[in-house]
Amino acid sequence: MNKQTLLAAIIAAGTIAPTMAATHIDMMFPAPVDGKLTVEMNKLIKNFNQEHPNIKVRPIFTGSYDTTKQKAEAAAKAGNPPALVIMSANYTADLAINDEILPMDALFKYGKEHDATAFLKANFWKAVQKNAMFDGKAYAIPFHNSTPVLYYNKDLFNKAGIAHAPNTWAELREDARKLTNLSQGQWGIMLPSTNNDYGGWVLSSFVHANGGFFNNPDYPGEVYYNSVTTIGALDLYKDLIFKDKTMPKGVLDSKQIDAQFLSGKLGMTVMSTGSLSFIRSHAKSFHLGVAMLPKNVRRGVIIGGASLVSFKGISTDQKKAAYTLLQYLVSPKINGQWSRFTGYFAPRKQAYDLPEMKAFLNKYPSALVAFKQLKYAYPWYSTYETVAVRQAMENQLAAMISSPDITPQQAAATAQANADKILAPYQQQTALDQQ
Repeated sequence: MNKQTLLAAIIAAGTIAPTMAATHIDMMFPAPVDGKLTVEMNKLIKNFNQEHPNIKVRPIFTGSYDTTKQKAEAAAKAGNPPALVIMSANYTADLAINDEILPMDALFKYGKEHDATAFLKANFWKAVQKNAMFDGKAYAIPFHNSTPVLYYNKDLFNKAGIAHAPNTWAELREDARKLTNLSQGQWGIMLPSTNNDYGGWVLSSFVHANGGFFNNPDYPGEVYYNSVTTIGALDLYKDLIFKDKTMPKGVLDSKQIDAQFLSGKLGMTVMSTGSLSFIRSHAKSFHLGVAMLPKNVRRGVIIGGASLVSFKGISTDQKKAAYTLLQYLVSPKINGQWSRFTGYFAPRKQAYDLPEMKAFLNKYPSALVAFKQLKYAYPWYSTYETVAVRQAMENQLAAMISSPDITPQQAAATAQANADKILAPYQQQTALDQQ
């Protein structure tokens, strides 16, 4: 028997097993806030691939939260659904309503927990759970979360004779007046107002701080844009611009605000805690302050950030691989590492028990501000056709802060009417389902 025949016989007999092919999956991820998130995520995936040679993850950077949703949906329609997506946390209900994503049990059945909803409730902060669920069960697992926080320039505060960060809207307006010096190009405050989610997110937090609700948290077909509390929050924007003249008129995006703040020419801003690491590392010319969002009627902020979802159409092997990757990303070690790198707070509770997290928070207590706000946090607005419904308000916010002729009442009424048109099909369908 020659060597080739002998080798073939040994393989046929099962003495030598053929090499198993790795399971390939795509994971899409956004970078909606500042910082080197893309580079860091690529490092995490590279480490995962090295530790799991039977799985090959292809990381795909997808831009903003809105763009990520569009690209993931397009890939699924084209027959190449992503196994995991770091998706804006408030898209979960919309994606589930449209039957685009898998319930998490479809992945967890291949692991030791099996019950994804039980895993979610046992291991993640209560404030982040609602945005991960639809119809009573988990359709997502939180990955990183945020609340809006107040960033302020301590040096400008001291120069203006301001002793502490504002606790109320009245103090916010008064401090902004003291901090404004237009002859030196210095503004008291800037609030993000773009229609790529930042505007709606910050506005909705002010609505809750004003004692109201931006939407119905238990029904994805109802928003409260024309309420007294929403109009009151819009009034705050209007007064800062046209009455107090402490904020420039027109739409402001995060990059504009970052540039003004880091140049030392901005007293205060409200931005995501996900920007904390970026701002802290670039605020070299002044002492940085971080505080809770000021209240009017009550303390109130909206949870932000992203969760992991899995699109329908992936194979059994890809579900198994997606589950393994998900557990890696939300493990206390990696979740805590990502939190320290970005500024997001870790939704996985056990991340805060690790010695490295305790040491980090002792060194950087500002990273605790968003975490402490959890007791005042409400779920992110999550509706049918979330993006369009959100932009119905964001577009009117943009119009109002750009023109002295558009009143908060007009902006709110128009936003409500436009949102109601978008929500009508869902309202009609759910009404029929209840008959």
